[in-house]
Amino acid sequence: MAASTEAPEPWYLALLGFAEHFRTSSPPKIRLCVHCLQAVFQFKPPPRVEARTHLQLGSVLYRHTKNSELAQSHLEKAWFISQQISQFEDVKFEAASILSEFYCQQNLVDSAKPVLRKAIQISQQTPYWHCRLLFQLAQLHALEKDLVSACDLLGVGAEYARVMGSEYTRALFLLSKGMLLLMERKLSEVHPLLTLCGTIVENWQGNPFQKESLRVFFLVLQVTHYLDAGQVKSVKPCLKQLQQCIQTISTLHDDEILPTNPAALFHWLPKEHMCVLVYLVTVMHSMQAGYLEKAQKYTDKALMQLEKLKMLDSSPILSTFQVILLEHIIMCRLVTGHKATALQEISQVCQLCQQSPRLFTNHAAQLHTLLGLYCISVNCMDNAEAQFTAALQMTTHQELWTFIVTNLASVYIREGNRHQELYSLLERINPDHNFPVSSHCLRAAAFYIRGLLSFFQGRYNEAKRFLRETLKMSNAEDLNRLTACSLVLLGHIFFVLGNHRESNNMVVPAMQLASKIPDMSVQLWSSALLKDLNKACGNTMDAHEAAQMHQNFSQQLLQDHIAACSLPEHNLISWTDGLPPVQFQPQNGPTTSLGSLL
Repeated sequence: MAASTEAPEPWYLALLGFAEHFRTSSPPKIRLCVHCLQAVFQFKPPPRVEARTHLQLGSVLYRHTKNSELAQSHLEKAWFISQQISQFEDVKFEAASILSEFYCQQNLVDSAKPVLRKAIQISQQTPYWHCRLLFQLAQLHALEKDLVSACDLLGVGAEYARVMGSEYTRALFLLSKGMLLLMERKLSEVHPLLTLCGTIVENWQGNPFQKESLRVFFLVLQVTHYLDAGQVKSVKPCLKQLQQCIQTISTLHDDEILPTNPAALFHWLPKEHMCVLVYLVTVMHSMQAGYLEKAQKYTDKALMQLEKLKMLDSSPILSTFQVILLEHIIMCRLVTGHKATALQEISQVCQLCQQSPRLFTNHAAQLHTLLGLYCISVNCMDNAEAQFTAALQMTTHQELWTFIVTNLASVYIREGNRHQELYSLLERINPDHNFPVSSHCLRAAAFYIRGLLSFFQGRYNEAKRFLRETLKMSNAEDLNRLTACSLVLLGHIFFVLGNHRESNNMVVPAMQLASKIPDMSVQLWSSALLKDLNKACGNTMDAHEAAQMHQNFSQQLLQDHIAACSLPEHNLISWTDGLPPVQFQPQNGPTTSLGSLL
């Protein structure tokens, strides 16, 4: 039975209707859907119907089954046949897009690139698909860490969108390029680009939802740029604007008016994803600034939102958001003295990474870093060194590398017998000379590490110089934890030197700030110093009160220490290679010393 090219034949409509009915059933009946679509070929359909059916079959098999070989065959046929047909853009370019996505999922990236390049080359008269395919190829290059090629493509897209008269899509391309330049640390190129983006976004008069979503994208880049630079105080105006912007967006509908320009049919992120992202950057800010209860509050909100979204949406970005949130809250827990909870959350990150090889590749270094920080908190210094060493081998990210080296240096200082390795590390993070990153926060931390070493070596004047530099920098950007740590260490130095009044002037504000954060280790340290200070000055009542505080903090830390070391997940401290272990053997009890805590 010959099928007409003018109007679909009844048999075709019937099979298509049945296929769609089975696909959208609850639960979906994919096998029956595939049977209906395969039946189309029995009628020897014309090329248009044949190509479209191959695309539909390939998509269903790719999305809903594990039959990758058959999915690939149908998608390749759809792409091949549709290229021979004029005015068949939707099927042609959708086939190219899905086939490339399929190749990438199968780790056949070199097969995906030529398909996308050919599709981009022949889609210049189809603005929507041309822009979408440029975004797709740029993303593919970005995932391969070829950020130069990705930026070039985004630049091409921005110019094409300008010619097509879509300032909105031009801004999307430019903001995406800005994001990659930030990742590459090409700050001299980022600043003029973000300035241009800011002008385009403010001047563009269009769909209110699209305008606000561009502002969110723009402000997220600005906020993360400040946070990367460790400028916690300077970022506040931008962060406030971003939070107001997301409140405005939550009152708008994203489907009210469809753009008339086909080149503008894009959204950066769904509204719900943007909300989670704003929570996430707020958590990042709160953690860096040392507002840990605020960080906890926003993490809880974000994780609750993520759980709801993941029930309906399998987008990989949601798992990425979840992992980054957990990474930040784990660091907060370690500071606030909740090591057992932190360890369980580290285990949760391991489970998320096991489900996604790409997620593990992107977060393995962070995972080992978190385990290193946990090891320090339970005084397992050999394991901490092994974790940090593993993390260093896995990262090329300069800020993370510097953070790891700073913490590894603190391990060597505590061990007291690793002088050669320690001096080698300190040379690479010298805050006075060629510091490897522009981060204000990390440079302040490097001064603190120098001060800590000088203190342990009894070079107190040198230690004071370094610590005053830390204080100056941390006060300038409201880095509360570094301020508290520097104050208590300065207080300790003055106490050792017999200058009790100056020691008290340091320790009291350190204790107040540590209580506000709250930082359990600094509270423990401050209360011990206050006890000794008051005892030395003959203030018996105050000494007794400080001793009681010290006892309370010691008990809390001791109980948490025992709880953490008794968890089966504690065995993660021995994992330094490959994928994280799935099963954990229970511990008999804590095997680590409490000396450093008490």
